[in-house]
Order: sequence, then C-alpha cells, then structure tokens
Amino acid sequence: MPAMSLSSAASRPWYVSCKSIADAPSMVAVREALPWSLAGLLAGLLVFMALVPVHGPFLGSLVKRISLAELPAFGIMAIALAAILSYRLALHLHLSRPTVVAASLLTFVLALPRPISFMHPLSYLHLVGESGLFLAIIVALSVVGACGVLRRIVASPFAADAAAAAIVIAIAIALFDARISLGNELIAALKPLGALGDTYAALLVITIVETLLWTFGIHGPATLAAIVTPVYLTLQLQNTDAFSHHQPLPHIVVVSLFLFVFPGGAGATLPLAIMLAFSKVERLRKVGRLTVVPAFFNINEPLMFGLPLVLNPFLAIPFTVVPIVLATITYLAMAHGMVARPALYFPSSVPTFVSTYLSTLDARAAALAAVNIAIAALIYWPFFRAYERHERAQ
Repeated sequence: MPAMSLSSAASRPWYVSCKSIADAPSMVAVREALPWSLAGLLAGLLVFMALVPVHGPFLGSLVKRISLAELPAFGIMAIALAAILSYRLALHLHLSRPTVVAASLLTFVLALPRPISFMHPLSYLHLVGESGLFLAIIVALSVVGACGVLRRIVASPFAADAAAAAIVIAIAIALFDARISLGNELIAALKPLGALGDTYAALLVITIVETLLWTFGIHGPATLAAIVTPVYLTLQLQNTDAFSHHQPLPHIVVVSLFLFVFPGGAGATLPLAIMLAFSKVERLRKVGRLTVVPAFFNINEPLMFGLPLVLNPFLAIPFTVVPIVLATITYLAMAHGMVARPALYFPSSVPTFVSTYLSTLDARAAALAAVNIAIAALIYWPFFRAYERHERAQ
C-alpha cells in the first residue's frame, strides 16, 4: 500500500500538491532564477558605465552613465534569465535540462526585437532591455509547458522533451520568417500612451501600465520612456517657461509629477524596503538592509529582483494599487491648489523629499510626499505580513 500511494502521488499533476500559486514550480523557479540573473545586470552595468559615450569627468557624469547603461545591462540580464530560468524549471519538473535550456535560448534569440543589429551592440542591447526579461519568462514557460503536454502523450520522456523543443523552435522560426517579434509587438502596443496628454486618465494609464510591466519583469519606466517622455517632458518645459515668466503653470501631469507617485522607485517601494529591513525573517531582513539605502534614492532594481517583487503573488496587489492611490492623491492636491504644480525637472535619483521640494519650490510638496509614503506603508503592511508568514513557514 505505501508503495502504491507513493506512485499515485508521484503521478499527480504538480498543482495538486500546491498550497497556493506561490508554491507552483513556475513561481518558485522565477524566484530562484531572478537573484542569480541579477549578476548579469550588475556585470552589464559595470561594463557599460565605462563604455557609454558620456563626456566629462567620470564621477561628475555618474548619474547619466548609470541611466544610459541601465537598459543595455537589462539586456544582458535577460539573456542570463532565459538560461537560468529554463534550467530551474527543468530541474523542478524533472525535464531534460540540456534540451529545455537549448530550446529556450534559441527561441529567445528568435523572439528578440527586430531588426537585430550586431554592428551597434550597445544600442541593440538597449532595445533588448525594454522587453527582454518578459520574453525570457514567456519563452521558458512555453518550452516547459510544451514538454508537459507531450509527456502525457509520448511514452518516452526524452523523446517528449525533444519533440516539444522542436515544435516550439519551429513556431519561433515561422514567426521570425514572418517578421513577427514579441518585443516589437509590445512596443507597438504601448505607443498610444503618448497621445493621452495632460489628463488624470493619462496619469492613471501610465502608472498602471508601468507597474504591471514591472510585475512581469519588464522595466516599465524604460519601456515607456521613448513613448511618453517626449510628450511629458515637453509639458514640463512649458511649466518651466511659465514659471520663469511668473505665470500660472498650465500642466499637472509632467515628468516631475511621478516623483510623488513612486517614492523608492516603481511600486512606491520605499516603505516596503524599510519594513523588510526590520523583518523577523532573516532572509527578508537581509534583503531589506541591502536595498533600503538605494530605495531612498528611488533605485529599487535590487529589491525587484533580490526579493523578488517580480511575479510575487503576495506583493503584486499593493505594488500595483499603491501608485494608483498616490497618483490620485497627488493629482487632486495639485488640481485644487493645495500643492504647487511641478515647475522644474529633477531626476528620480534625487531623494524624494529633496526632489519634490526642488521641483515645486513649495514646502507643502515635501509634506505631500510624507503623506504619500505613510499611506503606501499602510497599504503594504498587511500584504508584507502575509508574505512574512509565508516565508517563515518555508
């Protein structure tokens, strides 16, 4: 009887034994793969910061170097994630690791944005960085999903994995020959955002799209930058011109408005980083203490991939909801004259309290930023506690 029970349990689908979606092999594999692939991001940053064409002293242009090097570095991270995630998935699901990894990497290359350029690798990696992480996750899950389906049909596990890999690669080649790229399709889908203008609807759509993209591993701000930054930077400059002529500022939704919406970076994660730094769970406490200082400078990539926040079912809701709430509060406060509209542009790497004051030259802006952070903390708290209990139970 014990032997039969064991055999029966082994033959059941993985989801039967999962207590929650967080325990699914795909979610576990993503959580395991992201911190390892983060090494690709760090290595790419170090290399590209030295290679990007920025004039002037190295330290004096450090912020600009980082901003120019970030997306190409995400391209390197995406390549690493395609290999590591497919390996971890194959390991969890007992699939042929060489077959799954090889098929995932080849399919990933075929799905990259086009045209593919080897003559200007830095520029092309910049393009890859916009959607590469999402492509890596989709490709790895597709290959593994095909293997799972064919293993229920083909008697030999090795033959099933090989056949699944061949089918996925054949589809990728067909799409490549048809000049269809998932990366290009994603960029095309986001283009209408630039036409929304200075409206509350525009603010909400941009905020939601940016956070949802990050939830799936796509660098939301960078992906939207080429589409919305020219529009909202132009509106920002119109505010600056009006300010210099002592005229009322015409626009609310400008680039510097997002300084109020994303304290700590995308998802408004500054309070979350502080909570993690004092967590009762050792792993979470270590992550928090490593990421809390960058969070004060609105840099949360280490938190996004080190915790990770990407594809985290416990924190995805507050990660998306908090910026929506803060965007609404900020818009209403400025629309009703409670806080001055942003007149000047300041980069997001400047700490929140400093940048919000300097962009508006209004002391009430720093108070609004403090209120936003407090509200973000209240929303994050119950979800953080649930995640902490889950981690403690592991």
